[in-house]
Amino acid sequence: MKETGKIVIFITTSTEEEAHSIAELLLGHKKAACVNIVPRVDSSFWWQGKLDSAWESLLIIKTKASLLPEVIELVKSTHSYEVPEIIALPVIGGNEDYLKWIDDEVKES
Repeated sequence: MKETGKIVIFITTSTEEEAHSIAELLLGHKKAACVNIVPRVDSSFWWQGKLDSAWESLLIIKTKASLLPEVIELVKSTHSYEVPEIIALPVIGGNEDYLKWIDDEVKES
């Protein structure tokens, strides 16, 4: 498979409102072509040496790999977590029309 140059980014937030705020920030700056919000996920994790859990919202962001540093910077500037989850996965293939649409919708600085 050829490299698409696209990524999917997962970000969790403490509230659905925060998720919408981050989605609007990324879309408004043209750093994402699409953001899906899953309003309620049950997360379990290690934090400060203890097992913890929380209800969170999950953002699923589609963008170009080259924009990842800008996405990280924007999210960290507004996120409520001390260490926000920002994880990018490569897109190894897909609908070529959709992948082109991502290119058309996002802007690099």
